[in-house]
Amino acid sequence: QVHLVESGGGLVQPGESLRLSCSASRNIFDFSSVAWYRQAPGKQREFVASITGGGTLNYADSVKGRFTISRTLGKIAYLQMNGLKPEDTAVYYCRGRRGTVDYWGQGTQVTVSS
Repeated sequence: QVHLVESGGGLVQPGESLRLSCSASRNIFDFSSVAWYRQAPGKQREFVASITGGGTLNYADSVKGRFTISRTLGKIAYLQMNGLKPEDTAVYYCRGRRGTVDYWGQGTQVTVSS
């Protein structure tokens, strides 16, 4: 069984930073890709960033230049979020893909408000 657990969310003011962590029950490199998604109230879940096993990075246009996805050699992937905006407020989810199966964490709330 594969488990993913997100952490690091919280309440911050506009312009501040947060680093989200995605802790996996197996090595991050066992996944063909790891991604972050987010879902704001009343909206559909949307893609934020991803990293493949080969290290290819991909970002949503709305976060390019502000967010950075990375991973350790072990079981953790990160999402560094700088210059946060109120529109970044959402529940952030980590997704790990193995073959044709996607595994999701339970999400962590990020609120950006003054």
